[in-house]
Amino acid sequence: MTASTEPAPSIWGSQYVWVTVGAAALIFLAAMQALAVTTVMPIVSEDLDGDALYAVAFAGTLATSVIGMVAVGAWSDRFGPRAPLYAATALFVLGLVVAGLAPSMPILVVGRLIQGLGAGGQTVALYVVVARVYPSRIHGRVFAAFSAAWVVPSLIGPFLAGAVTEYLHWRWVFLGVAALTVVAFTMVALRLHRTSLGTVEPAAGRVGLRLACAVAVAAGALTLSLAGGFGPWSAAAVAASVLVIAAAVRPLLPAGTLRAGRGLPSVVLMRGLIAGALFGAEIYVPYLLIDEYDFSPTWAGLGLTAAALAWAGAADVQGRFGDRIGNTRITLIGSAQLFTSMIVAAAVAWGDLPPAILIVGWALAGGGMGLMYPRLTVLTLAYSTSQNQGFNSSALSISDSVGAAVTIAAMGLVFTALSGSDAGFPTVFALAAGLALLALVPGLRLGHAHESVPARRGA
Repeated sequence: MTASTEPAPSIWGSQYVWVTVGAAALIFLAAMQALAVTTVMPIVSEDLDGDALYAVAFAGTLATSVIGMVAVGAWSDRFGPRAPLYAATALFVLGLVVAGLAPSMPILVVGRLIQGLGAGGQTVALYVVVARVYPSRIHGRVFAAFSAAWVVPSLIGPFLAGAVTEYLHWRWVFLGVAALTVVAFTMVALRLHRTSLGTVEPAAGRVGLRLACAVAVAAGALTLSLAGGFGPWSAAAVAASVLVIAAAVRPLLPAGTLRAGRGLPSVVLMRGLIAGALFGAEIYVPYLLIDEYDFSPTWAGLGLTAAALAWAGAADVQGRFGDRIGNTRITLIGSAQLFTSMIVAAAVAWGDLPPAILIVGWALAGGGMGLMYPRLTVLTLAYSTSQNQGFNSSALSISDSVGAAVTIAAMGLVFTALSGSDAGFPTVFALAAGLALLALVPGLRLGHAHESVPARRGA
C-alpha cells in the first residue's frame, strides 16, 4: 500500500498530540508577546521618553533574530533541534525580563535585542521539529495549527495588553509573558524528552562565515534604524547600511533569492516582502488610533484583533485546501488582500475617515497573510532534505526578519522626517502597499515541490 492510499494521520493523534500542544503553546506565547508589544509600545515610548527609538524597539528585535536563526539552523542540522530550542527559549525569557525591568528606553531596546536572539532561534527550531516529527503530507495542517494558535491571543492579547497597561503597568506585559513562557517551556521540554529529533546524516561544513554575515546584517539593520540621528551623515549611513545588508544577507539565503529565482529562492524572497509590508505598517495602526483618534491602549489593541482572526481563519483554509487552490491563486488572492488593506489604511489616515474603516480594512491584511504565510513554510520544507532543513528554515525566517526590520527602519526614518505634517501615516501605508505589489514578482515563480504530491514520499 502506498502513502497515497493511506489516510493522513491526525496532528492531534496520540503519536503527535503532545508535540503539537507544546509547540503550539510556544507559538501562542510568541503571538501574545508580539501583539501585546505592538499595542503598548506607544505608551512605553512616551513613559520612557523614547519616541526617537520607537521604530528601533521593533527593528532591533528583528535584526538580532537573524543571528539566532543562523546559529540555531546550523546547530539543528548537526545535532537536532532539541538543545537549540531550549537555548533560544532561555534567551527569549531573559530579553523579556530585561525589557520589563528597564529604567530607560535604551535599556528596553537592549532587552528587545536579547529577546530577538531567542525569538529567531525558537522559530527555526520549531520548524525543524515539525520536519523531523511529522510526515510531509500533514505539514500544512501543523502550520495551520500554528497560525490558529494566534486566535486566542488575537481575541485577548491586544485587549489584555491595553488593560494591563491602563490598570497595572506596561511592565507586566513583558514580565507576564516571561513567566508564562517558563511554564510552557517546562511542558514542551517534558514532551520532547522522549522524542527522537536527530538525523542519520547530520550536515557538515563551516558556519563561521554565515554567523559573521548574520552579525553584519543585524548591525546594518540597526544602523539603518538609527540613521536619522546621524545629522548630515544620515544619507551616507542609510546607503552604507543598505549595501552591507544586501551583501551580507546573500550567503544566508538560497542561491538566486535576490534575483527571484524560480522555486525555493522565490519562496524565501516573497516571505521577506510580505513580512515587510505587513509588519512595517502594523506598528503604526495602534499608533494612529491612539495619536489621531484618542483611543485608549485597550481599545487601540482591539484594532489588531480582526486582522489576527482573519489570519487564523485563512490559515485553516490553506491547511485544508492549499493544494487544491494552488500556489498561483494563493499568491494572487493574498497579495490583493494585503495591497487593498494598505490602500484603505492610507485613505483613512489621509482623509481622517472613521476608524472603523481602518479596523475592517486591516482584517484584509490578516486574511491575505493567513493564506500566504503558512503556504510559504510548507513549500520551504517541501524543497528541503534532512541535511538542509535547518538552513532553509533559517533562510525563510531570516528573509522574514530582514524584510520586516529593513522596512520598519526605513518607514521609521520616513515617518520621523514627516513628523509635524499630515503625510506621515499615509506615506508608511502607501510604502507597504508598494511592497505588497512587488511580492507578486517572486509569488508567481514559486513553482511546486512534492508538497502537492504526497505519493512521491514512498510507501
